[in-house]
Amino acid sequence: MDNKVLRKLFLGFIQIHILHHAKEEAIYGSWMLDELMEHGYDISAGTLYPILHSMEKDGLLTKEEKNVNGKIRKYYRTTDKGNDVLHEARAKAYELFKEIKN
Repeated sequence: MDNKVLRKLFLGFIQIHILHHAKEEAIYGSWMLDELMEHGYDISAGTLYPILHSMEKDGLLTKEEKNVNGKIRKYYRTTDKGNDVLHEARAKAYELFKEIKN
């Protein structure tokens, strides 16, 4: 199958995954990369970080920088808007799953 088509399709899944975890607790890029890889997503840091920045720009995530062992780490959490989007995405994903599961 065309890899570009799959990447476009999975981008939405990745964003939902990010929102889910960022709602549960503050996340950072390298942790999110590992989490996505555990679920079979083949994504690089060069792809993930622009997604995080875009989601922050769109008001879905908020960023807090913390010094961790002398290095600045950027932690992301969902905003109220991000929580609303996640809620709606869950409902839509559930409806889609029910329709395509067989």
